[in-house]
Amino acid sequence: MRVNGEPQDLFRELADGDEVEPIEIGSPDGLKILRHSTGHVVAQAVQRINPEAKLGIGPPIEDGFYFDFDVAEPFTPDDLKAIEKEASRIVRQGQRFARRVVTETEARAELANEPYKLELVGLKGSSADADDAGNGEDVEVGAGELTIYDNVDPKTGERYWSDLCRGPHLPSTRLIGNGFALTRSSGAYWRGSERNPMLQRIYGTAWPTKDELRAYQARVEEAQKRDHRRLGRELDLFSFPDEIGSGLPVFHPNGGIIRTEMEEYSRKRHIAEGYSFVTTPHITKGQLFETSGHLDWYADGMYPPMQIDEERDAEGNVTKPAQDYYLKPMNCPMHTLIYRSRARSYRELPLRLFEFGTVYRMEKSGVVHGLTRARGFTQDDAHIYTTHESMRDELTTTLDFVLSLLRDYGLDDFYLELSTKNPEKFVGGDDIWEEATRTLREVAEASGLVLVPDPGGAAFYGPKVSVQARDAIGRTWQMSTIQLDFNFPEIFDLEYAASDGTRKRPVMIHRALFGSIERFFGVLVEHYAGAFPVWLAPQQVVGIPVADEYVEYLGDVIDTLKAQGVRAHLDDGDGRMPKKIRSHTTAKVPIMLIAGEQDRDAGTVSFRFRDGSQRNGVDVDEAVARILAAIKRHDLVNGESDL
Repeated sequence: MRVNGEPQDLFRELADGDEVEPIEIGSPDGLKILRHSTGHVVAQAVQRINPEAKLGIGPPIEDGFYFDFDVAEPFTPDDLKAIEKEASRIVRQGQRFARRVVTETEARAELANEPYKLELVGLKGSSADADDAGNGEDVEVGAGELTIYDNVDPKTGERYWSDLCRGPHLPSTRLIGNGFALTRSSGAYWRGSERNPMLQRIYGTAWPTKDELRAYQARVEEAQKRDHRRLGRELDLFSFPDEIGSGLPVFHPNGGIIRTEMEEYSRKRHIAEGYSFVTTPHITKGQLFETSGHLDWYADGMYPPMQIDEERDAEGNVTKPAQDYYLKPMNCPMHTLIYRSRARSYRELPLRLFEFGTVYRMEKSGVVHGLTRARGFTQDDAHIYTTHESMRDELTTTLDFVLSLLRDYGLDDFYLELSTKNPEKFVGGDDIWEEATRTLREVAEASGLVLVPDPGGAAFYGPKVSVQARDAIGRTWQMSTIQLDFNFPEIFDLEYAASDGTRKRPVMIHRALFGSIERFFGVLVEHYAGAFPVWLAPQQVVGIPVADEYVEYLGDVIDTLKAQGVRAHLDDGDGRMPKKIRSHTTAKVPIMLIAGEQDRDAGTVSFRFRDGSQRNGVDVDEAVARILAAIKRHDLVNGESDL
């Protein structure tokens, strides 16, 4: 139940005047409680099987939960089967979750054999809770008190198992039912830091019913088929060489073609929208990030500094100390220096600066995930400087442009998320945050899209609206972000000459449309399952002659297409035609042109598409025109009906 807005266990006592509402198990809060309770059951099962296992943290996560353990050996698939079987026994027992408030002394005495839990005891109610929430500590401690949950026999009250936990939980393990499963295991550093011991993490999922579990497992199976990391290898798009480092991708020729097409089309659209192109270096003196505030608020996400420019005399004495240089995690401070490089007039505003700027962020090893969570990536970054009077119109124009361009790449199912001030991590006064948040909210609501709140999710310098896009199988990806910032212009002392002759501060809008080229690339790979629209496909057309005597005829058709800028080639190598068709279908080439004796005699070609459909006897000129039109229209071209 929710009591005065806070989730609580059903067995908690109520006071007169409390406002109470139910939490349905299938609601977002209900699923978190279900999954956290299932995590407790899994941890109990692990310690039943292996009493020497030490407990880490076990929070709910999107679509499931995990729990960390310190064990002598990594979990094997057979271990997971045994743990899941034991967890099912605990579920059937119908154990009751019972909450106890304990003092720090009591907690330390009771958890004397759980070193990781002891470390968390000192965090109770501390201001660090918000910062640590990403590592799961907030499910263990917080809210100003320490609590332990016991799993007890519902009839006798016998205690089976206990864990430090903030709660709340289900009334009974029986409510978990048979809608849960363990999915995998992996290594994970304690509290996400590479300086800490490596623990073993068990991942699982839990749903209100078995049918919902099966539906989820079917979605996961489809997602695995679309995994951009697997398809990146199979289609020879990109890789992550160990010699370069974790989270630092290289793009192969096929991937380079797709990336270039993405960037070039984006450039054309930005030019049409009045953006000016700039470039900035990859590193800068630390002073710039001290001024911007990133070293105060974002240092943990930055690579360590490089100390250079030190000078010494002949005796080795330092005559000029070294300076700290940083790989840039953001482009915005450098764009702001471009704005400040000379006096500006209101006639220049809005000034829209755009860059494909590569940035570097020190993501923890446990969260690096292919292209969608990398350590080095290129943002399609824009910073817009406008007047206060025009900021609402500029925000509306920017949001419309963002949605329009995303639709051009094949995404069209959106909602918006409004990230508001983190009270522990912000600069500037409350009044400007309130105005910025109100303005963004009104612009977002005027778009007609659903707007959901993200309390405390803003960057330290201003609130943001993010575009959430659903892909072909219904998963949600955060795409573009639009941030409204009154603080940077103040911090960097930006001005413009107003029409009345006075000096005024501009308003700054931060906007990343793709988020990053790499991440958007990964999303598109999974959205299309590697079968890119013909305009993005690395190889758009392949010619397959039925026999060697038709190579010259079909080669002329391919040359005609290549002269029109189509990425086409003739497969005149050894091998039978059916084998070639299978090979190019596996490579997800959208259009195959086939020619035999009848086609040569009639001046035609036959189309073969990725879905196996065909269109035979098409006049060569018409075939070329159809292909060019499909590329220009950004068509998907999976089959005959698309062309």
